Amino acid sequence: MTETAPSAADGTEERGRPASAVGASRAYAWTLIVSAAAGLLAAWVITLDKFKILEAQVAGETFTPACSLNPVVSCGSVMQSAQAGVFGFPNPMLGLATYASVLTIGVAALAGARFRPWFWRGLLGGTFLGVAFCTWLMYQSLYNINALCLWCCLAWVGTLVMFWYTLAHTLRHRMVPAPSGLRSFVLEFPWVLPVVHVGIIGMLILTRWWDFWLG
Repeated sequence: MTETAPSAADGTEERGRPASAVGASRAYAWTLIVSAAAGLLAAWVITLDKFKILEAQVAGETFTPACSLNPVVSCGSVMQSAQAGVFGFPNPMLGLATYASVLTIGVAALAGARFRPWFWRGLLGGTFLGVAFCTWLMYQSLYNINALCLWCCLAWVGTLVMFWYTLAHTLRHRMVPAPSGLRSFVLEFPWVLPVVHVGIIGMLILTRWWDFWLG
């Protein structure tokens, strides 16, 4: 495949150096909007259910979230675990702030806003930290809590999608260094890495409770 030299029109100078401000394609802007909206929805529902669980505990009652379907798919077990408030407050409250911020960036980018390269690199770093945190939560859910939260899974997928497409965006505009082969692959097939990532998570979930799914 032969690449054409990027032009200033797409936010990159002819010599491959980032321009002073870079916009986003409509596809990438919509990816940010949809993935952040999915994460925001998940964080909102989990937050509401968490408050209902706490209210029920105060009243000496028990509240079971609607997504607690069986011993494995048990949102309540995940929400009441110590890992669900690792920073001293419910994790979804952090999601409400971060996903809302990314959603705002996506809407602004769709409207034609342009940001300096450091801003996009900051978004890349933020989404990477989000993926790292979701990976830790996934491990805790599968191997320590021994239960799965469907809303958490939605947030995981939304986070990793926005990370991989933000990586593709920063590589496209040469904001981060990368081998030419890797850069060409990511730009030619930007959907491959997120699909593989989601597939790995799906396989881990499938194999973790293999006997249960077969039963």
